[in-house]
Amino acid sequence: MLAAAAGNATSRSPRTWAPSRAPSGCGAKRFATARLAGLEKDAPRGGRPPARRQQQARRIVEATTQTKPAAATHWSTRTLAEHLHVSASMVQRVWKANGLRPHLSRTFKLSNDKKFVEKLTDVVGLYLNPPEHALVLSCDEKSQIQALDRTSRACRSRRAAVEPMTHDYKRNGTTTLFAALELAQGKLIGTCLPRHRHQEWIKFLKLIDQETPPDLDLHLIADNYFTHKTPQVQRLAQETPALPHALHPHQQFLVQPDRTLVRELTDKMIRRSAFKSVAALIEAILRFVEHHNDQPKTFVWTAKVDDILAKISRARRCWIMAHQRESLH
Repeated sequence: MLAAAAGNATSRSPRTWAPSRAPSGCGAKRFATARLAGLEKDAPRGGRPPARRQQQARRIVEATTQTKPAAATHWSTRTLAEHLHVSASMVQRVWKANGLRPHLSRTFKLSNDKKFVEKLTDVVGLYLNPPEHALVLSCDEKSQIQALDRTSRACRSRRAAVEPMTHDYKRNGTTTLFAALELAQGKLIGTCLPRHRHQEWIKFLKLIDQETPPDLDLHLIADNYFTHKTPQVQRLAQETPALPHALHPHQQFLVQPDRTLVRELTDKMIRRSAFKSVAALIEAILRFVEHHNDQPKTFVWTAKVDDILAKISRARRCWIMAHQRESLH
């Protein structure tokens, strides 16, 4: 193709470039007529078009999107094929061609907060353009972290591809992690406390005040949990320079420790470990926080307010359409 683009004849091209003259000639014709688009896929060939699949495609799509089986929440290829008296492979090909995957689902939640746009603009503005001489901290807590100890330890053999562990366990107690992510440098301020009340939240706020420079203003981003709104917390917020930016509980996607620290902590430290006591669990959590602060990563927020609102608008329209469809049925 490079030789044809340079103006050389196909018959004069070296044999290392074109093993045979027939394929290179066909490709050169497609390249001459359609340029690069003609090389992205092979030219259509002869053969009878799949008439039966074209006739059944509409029925398969309508049944998949507008009906449900009698004893299930969604169709499978075999159940729908049996229902429509077609082959399961035909159902699979039609689903793939139309991008249908009824076996998958995803969760969503539309906020009913009347000040949602105002809070969203406030928080995203802090992420994108933090104020000068200030620290922006995204705070969250993970309660009821269990110190689980497996009933028996299984030895991993050399040929085992997956690490074995018993399904039963012994519960040795729980703890609550309070964490704050500093967005400029990516460092974490974390501590573990036995309970999840406003008293523990006040202790954590005082810890943040101690471990941050006193000459900088603090902007705390937290969800609208009940322990964050008690009169004691409100009085402390007035006495300290911290400026809490409260969020609605359905805006958890804006609180970053819930998405970064908690997920990584669970996957890398807690899920596959065994703890004989709560003290061992707390030691492992604090070791994880210390290891994270040795090599912190700067947090970068990229989503704009308009992009988030557009996604929410699409989700709301889809929810309304699904609700209307269910009401009709």
